[in-house]
Amino acid sequence: MELFEYAKVGEPAPYFEMLSTKNMETLDEVVTLEDYKGQWLVLFFYPYDFSFVCPTEILALSERYEDFLALNTEILGVSTDSTYSHRAWLKTPVEENGIEGTKYVLASDNNHAVSEAYGVLVEEEGAALRGLFIIDPEGVLQYSVVHNMDVGRSVDETLRVLEALQAGGLCGANWSPGEDTL
Repeated sequence: MELFEYAKVGEPAPYFEMLSTKNMETLDEVVTLEDYKGQWLVLFFYPYDFSFVCPTEILALSERYEDFLALNTEILGVSTDSTYSHRAWLKTPVEENGIEGTKYVLASDNNHAVSEAYGVLVEEEGAALRGLFIIDPEGVLQYSVVHNMDVGRSVDETLRVLEALQAGGLCGANWSPGEDTL
């Protein structure tokens, strides 16, 4: 069995370069890890466009997008679907299982290299598990959580963890923003 080094908390985040929906007309704009230097990044992977749990997460993050921006944090969603599929989904109304109105960029990991580097690739399906990674402004991975495909993530918990990481101190169990650190 070949051992592969995956993303590890406390180490530099694996570099990525992917086509994205930054330019919805041409779909030719690439996003890289370097694009996010100097700010925090919530990089999250989801299994499939036009599925059931995925739009609930994407839209929930979008609804709280300004909260992330206020914390000097950008969001980037990634799946192994193409940018063409992303664009179609982004243009589909919510009532029709779309994610129209999403406020952040989606990227395409068509060759599965980024999903593999972050340890979320399910090779047999060619899809990613629900992995969420918080990368600090220096490009160091500070948080990692991976869910089964059937279980969505909590935006409130993601924000709580992000604020704990930014608090600069020891944050005990159930720490909430505004509380003292240990």
